[in-house]
Amino acid sequence: MQQAENGRWADAQISEVVDEPYYLPVGDEVEIFEAAYAQKLPVMLKGPTGVGKTRFLRYMAHRLNRPLVTVACHDDLTASDLLGRYLIKGDETIWIDGPLTHAVRIGAICYLDEIVEARKDTTVVIHPLTDDRRRLRLEKTGELLVAPPEFLLVISYNPGYQSLMKNLKPSTRQRFVALDFDFPPDELERRIVTHESGIDDSTSQRLVQLGNLIRNLSDSGLDEPASTRLLVYAGLLISSGVSAHRACELAIAAPITDDATVQAAVLDLVSTVFPA
Repeated sequence: MQQAENGRWADAQISEVVDEPYYLPVGDEVEIFEAAYAQKLPVMLKGPTGVGKTRFLRYMAHRLNRPLVTVACHDDLTASDLLGRYLIKGDETIWIDGPLTHAVRIGAICYLDEIVEARKDTTVVIHPLTDDRRRLRLEKTGELLVAPPEFLLVISYNPGYQSLMKNLKPSTRQRFVALDFDFPPDELERRIVTHESGIDDSTSQRLVQLGNLIRNLSDSGLDEPASTRLLVYAGLLISSGVSAHRACELAIAAPITDDATVQAAVLDLVSTVFPA
């Protein structure tokens, strides 16, 4: 994971959230996050995919005026990818900070998205940053970094999707303040879909209705319900001139399942809400 000239790594990026992201609070998550930040408490965002966890964090980074370093965790992500490594450049060997090290140095918010997808040694690395030590040791350089007050570690994961082989250990979970995210109430979800896609309120309301109907199929073999993100995607297709029925087929029914029986059930619901 090499740092590029524009401040990006292969699996991470650093950004200044200049423009305020559109986010509608559902409860007291904004106040709780601000309290955790003030007390230097690491935060865990829990919830299904596509319900606004990343959008919320971008909103909070803007609100707190902090740079945001986002790492997309995956099976091949190692501790060295997060911390940094020596690289050969010309005739010399230089140390390149990884995204976590860089975030600690500049006092950024570091977001490890879907932390359980990373290799096990990754969680061991972050433990010293999640207690009162707030330290990061770089074994390869012998450096010990103490996180500045502005630094905050945030992780996210989808507890309903993870298998027994991929879950957070209690020793890791209990180091974080946990914020639970779920699908927003109908009225807020309608407003989100309308704002993000540009379609009219009536169509947004019907998309939300469809989303709720599909979410009730969770006991029928549907692993992941229709997220707010997918409703927005359908709305964007509709705003581009695609028929509502076809947009829902492409943006909702096809992505959420490959099971023919379950997909047929989803398409039946699509036809109920948006007749072909």
